[in-house]
Amino acid sequence: MRLVIARCSVDYTGRLNAHLPLATRLLVHKGDGSLLVHSDGGSYKPLNWMSPPCTLSVEVPDADAIADGVTQQWRVTHAKSGDALLVHIHEVLHDSAHELGVDPGLIKDGVEADLQRLLAEQVEVIGEHLTLVRREFPTAIGPVDLLLRDPAGGTIAVEVKRRGDIDGVEQLTRYLELLGRDPHLAPVTGVFAAQEIKPQARVLAADRGIRCVTLDYDGMKGVQSGAPRLF
Repeated sequence: MRLVIARCSVDYTGRLNAHLPLATRLLVHKGDGSLLVHSDGGSYKPLNWMSPPCTLSVEVPDADAIADGVTQQWRVTHAKSGDALLVHIHEVLHDSAHELGVDPGLIKDGVEADLQRLLAEQVEVIGEHLTLVRREFPTAIGPVDLLLRDPAGGTIAVEVKRRGDIDGVEQLTRYLELLGRDPHLAPVTGVFAAQEIKPQARVLAADRGIRCVTLDYDGMKGVQSGAPRLF
């Protein structure tokens, strides 16, 4: 990755035309060929960019550009569309290259699989004296996240989400209709468990006879969440 801080102007030509007047900016030329133009603001979003596949070539500025103070001219051309990003560099303040190596990718914490695993280990969050039958219990229309048994022999189907909305309630409703036809499982009740449940989803769940449970992911991991508690 090459990082260049320079006083430059930038012109984009192709499906649309855009112009960035002369100013000090950060140019990021990545190993995949892409170029991003950043200012000291706007958070993560670049002012302009060219996505791969593209190539960067350094051109000699023409006489008019040199007269205007241009010392370097970069042209980044998209391989498929032909769109071009033309960077007129007047002054380079910093220029460095860094080998970052292979990135392992983003490892997400708190995804639905993590919630499901933790809840399977802590079924008491759903209710007392429950036992786990199986995670990912198979049905003809897809797996139920958790299937539990209560002491009276009833079955509880649990749908686990990070953010619970109406679609999740509808999904659980379909599972309940199917599972309820199996005499070995009936009676079957439903629990909709999520870190955050939208008000509309709560209303629909109550109308369907489904109980909602809000999950404290940090608490289930044994980490203080910072949320106020009565006890």
